[in-house]
Amino acid sequence: MAEESSELEGPDFEKGVETQKVADGGMLLGHAFGEAVLVARRGDEFFGIGATCTHYGGPLAKGLMVDCTVRCPWHHARFDLRTGEAIAAPALNDVTCYKIEKRGNRFFVSGKIDKKSPRKPKSSPPSVVIVGAGAAGAAAAEMLRREGYNGPVTMIGADEFLPYDRPNLSKDYLAGNAPEEWIPLRPPEFYREQRIDTCTNTSVTAINSKTKDVTLSDGSSLGYGALLLATGAEPLRLKIPGDDLPHVYYLRTLSDSRRIIEKAKYVKRAVVIGASFIGLEVAWSLRERKLEVHVVGKGSLPLEKILGRELGNLIRQTHEANGVKFHLGRTPAAIQDRHVQIDDGTKLECDLVVVGIGVRPNTKLAEEAGIATDNGVLVNEYLETNVPGIFAAGDIARWPDPRAGRIRVEHWVVAQRQGQTAARNMLGAHEPFVVPPFFWSNHFDLHVHYVGHGNSNDRASASGDLKAKDVSVIFRSGEKLTAVASVGRDVENLEAEVALERGEEFRPS
Repeated sequence: MAEESSELEGPDFEKGVETQKVADGGMLLGHAFGEAVLVARRGDEFFGIGATCTHYGGPLAKGLMVDCTVRCPWHHARFDLRTGEAIAAPALNDVTCYKIEKRGNRFFVSGKIDKKSPRKPKSSPPSVVIVGAGAAGAAAAEMLRREGYNGPVTMIGADEFLPYDRPNLSKDYLAGNAPEEWIPLRPPEFYREQRIDTCTNTSVTAINSKTKDVTLSDGSSLGYGALLLATGAEPLRLKIPGDDLPHVYYLRTLSDSRRIIEKAKYVKRAVVIGASFIGLEVAWSLRERKLEVHVVGKGSLPLEKILGRELGNLIRQTHEANGVKFHLGRTPAAIQDRHVQIDDGTKLECDLVVVGIGVRPNTKLAEEAGIATDNGVLVNEYLETNVPGIFAAGDIARWPDPRAGRIRVEHWVVAQRQGQTAARNMLGAHEPFVVPPFFWSNHFDLHVHYVGHGNSNDRASASGDLKAKDVSVIFRSGEKLTAVASVGRDVENLEAEVALERGEEFRPS
């Protein structure tokens, strides 16, 4: 996360600025009433909104204006320039909307205004039950209220905590750079004010689609008019001798991250099993805590299948430059009290083992209810399952992407946006989910942005300077753009997102 700078930049919009200073389709950063303000222009119309993204504080003026919206360069949140509304995750809060007056050839920011109008859904189910309180479930619950739904909303989560910022668990929070108060997405009173009933430490054990009710782990039942399955995924477990020793950890929940942090205070050496995104982010975070870190991965390069050889090698070099030691092309054979033995006989001394070898979608509940599954819960373009009135979103949802075919993606932003779309469709919006997947991953000073959905058979070409960490890797299947991974080129990654949305050619700058 980042906090807004106390120093205001650009012109004082209260004093007025010449209209020609903002080109058609352009944006200008300035300030008014002691706050950073972004002014954008579309034709003869000027818009003014708060200039700081409400997700992690990204600078919207360095983002991309698309029609009457602006997209944040950090994590692709979107805001409506006309109202300041956060219209796409990961931002959940709106930014301020400002009134702009034109006088002659100058414009002035003259005050704050609220241009958002109350909404009325096309249809309203008697009640909505959300199974899962992660990214998708929480975003869906909030969107139901934003769209004007007034019926009962119940969000049921197996976790002991209310929804929290899961990406931070392997990033800055684990590294010691993010305080605990950044982790909850909302305070408890938010859910009370929004009339969202929350059930923590609670599981749904059965769904009866005929009677439209769910059975909870305490034996009670709850009826629903519409149901969202957002049960997420669970870590794959090692199956080797010593896999159940007390110093072996998995990272999925806030409690998991807390336990690793506590353990890391008293140890000096760690082995991370799995060169996945989670595994490598854990390696970075533990190095930030001054632990000696070894990574065991079965591939020849970390993340090569997803990011290609160029970026895979850059990630490896970045980690090695910061003291991480790799054992690639290797698998763990056994874990003992003070070491991990890998398949070539090498023994890696350690006091802490963190396993990150992938996850498995939690589809058992859906399967037992007769909902169609195949490597996830099968949904249509509106995120509805084969059972009318039951939707799925997040890590479990396998949907027909218009570019890549039927896919399932385990990304935070995707889960949030699917939750938002599913909520609107529960209310009759009939809105297809067509947004290209996006995720980000941090590795020391290397920040990777990836948009789209490629595969290991795609042709990869790099544009830029890898050594300078200023590069985009473009993935194509034949001549078709499938994905773009960028380092140090945030706006370019946003431009790639637009190209994927519109089915246009992408030409990096």
